[in-house]
Amino acid sequence: MKRIVLLALLLGGVIAHCSAQKLIEYSSGMGSRDPNNGDIWVLYRRVKAVHEGMTLTSDSAHYNTRENSFTAFGSVVIKLSDTTFIYGDRLYYDGNTRVVDIWDDTVVLVDGRTQLLANHVTYERNKATAYYTEWGHALSGARTLDSRQGEYNSDRKEFYIYNEVVLADTGMTLYTDTLIYNTNTEVAHFESPTRIYSDSSVIFSDLGDYNTQTRFAISYRASHVDNQGRTIDSDTLYYDDQERYGKAYGNVRIFDSVNNITCTGLYGETNQVRNFSFVTGRALVLFVDGKDSLFLHADTVYVTTDSANQLQSVRANYKVKVYRHDAQAMCDSAFYSAGDSLLSLYKDPVLWYEHYQCTADTIELLHDTSGVHRAWLRSDCFGVQQVDREKFNQLKGRQGVVYFESGEPQYADVLGNAQMVYYITEGDSTTGTSLLGVNVGMGSDMRIYFDTTRAPSRVVTYDKPDLKTYPVSAVPAEWRRMKDFRWLSSRRPRKPEDVFVW
Repeated sequence: MKRIVLLALLLGGVIAHCSAQKLIEYSSGMGSRDPNNGDIWVLYRRVKAVHEGMTLTSDSAHYNTRENSFTAFGSVVIKLSDTTFIYGDRLYYDGNTRVVDIWDDTVVLVDGRTQLLANHVTYERNKATAYYTEWGHALSGARTLDSRQGEYNSDRKEFYIYNEVVLADTGMTLYTDTLIYNTNTEVAHFESPTRIYSDSSVIFSDLGDYNTQTRFAISYRASHVDNQGRTIDSDTLYYDDQERYGKAYGNVRIFDSVNNITCTGLYGETNQVRNFSFVTGRALVLFVDGKDSLFLHADTVYVTTDSANQLQSVRANYKVKVYRHDAQAMCDSAFYSAGDSLLSLYKDPVLWYEHYQCTADTIELLHDTSGVHRAWLRSDCFGVQQVDREKFNQLKGRQGVVYFESGEPQYADVLGNAQMVYYITEGDSTTGTSLLGVNVGMGSDMRIYFDTTRAPSRVVTYDKPDLKTYPVSAVPAEWRRMKDFRWLSSRRPRKPEDVFVW
């Protein structure tokens, strides 16, 4: 009884072993056993082998019945499925591990519309994956892939390639070190420094995805796009190369080399088809004009260009501050028109120039290459200059115009109900200054001339002027601070970083 049970167990183990490792079936026109090894059949002419759904043909072969392995020579063709084939000159197949090794000057793996070419390919049937270690070249539709090493999964239709990777088609070339490319989705995923060249742009990234069909890129790290004179840098970037449109998130920098303008912020967009860019979140626009720079900050800044990428306008919305070494400003919103070089400040604007503070409902600045050329203070203009801690020169009227030459103020007109408070001084920076008196008064219009130190040198009042001079201690209270007087020096930006301080 024990012998019967033992025999049954042994037979069961053999049967299980044979079912787990199915033998290779073969046929050929001629064949014989190897005289030196009885386990090997030497096969010739129309050799064919079948193993668990795989079919193999070749000119000749050696089949090792003990190891369940097959070595094939000449015109080797492997059919893995109705759409997947491998072609080569020499093959070794292990029927137990289901691993194929195939060699040729050019081994060709065909999977539908995808081809992989290499000198040596290892195909693991259990994983449906082909491997190569010494240069591979693949074709998938209109695209080619080249790399020193890589693998291809025929179930997922996906390449994982690395070491000097190049992905290319007629309109794009991608260079990287490690790449995953799916032939169904036509999306490339990269996790190493990558450059993507197209007809209109260059994309740089350390981590991201690129759709080779739609030309849409997503970069998650070290993102950079260079597009015909405009560059975008950010942490994360979405860029449509066909539409030439990008969205950038985190540490955004958009640089326009044609107009020498830089926009920075926490979020930005650029559209070169519609010729606009905008940034928001600590938005800053830097204009570089010769050796000078102008810094403009707002909640949101829009920049538009024409079809030739020449600057057309800049619009800044909410909490605007401007810094330049010779002038500063703040307001609620601003608009710059490049065509006539006019900067307009709206809603409670303040302009600081040297020791002067100017306010109005709207302020417009016309500039040329030498600096400000003319300034208009439209409606309720008010000019203030500090004399000492408690005393201020003041000019007020309905309208104001300041005229400059080579960036230096020449004279200013105050038009409509002009009023003035002006402290008369004597002395200089060496001996000090003293106050002699105060000129106060009003007239229909006034003109103030400036000397070479940008200080008022002469005041002319028109149409029934009413002017008086008082000792400093006897100035009437209503003239010490005219109605609507404001001194906003604490909000003046003293350096470029101050534009962020509201």
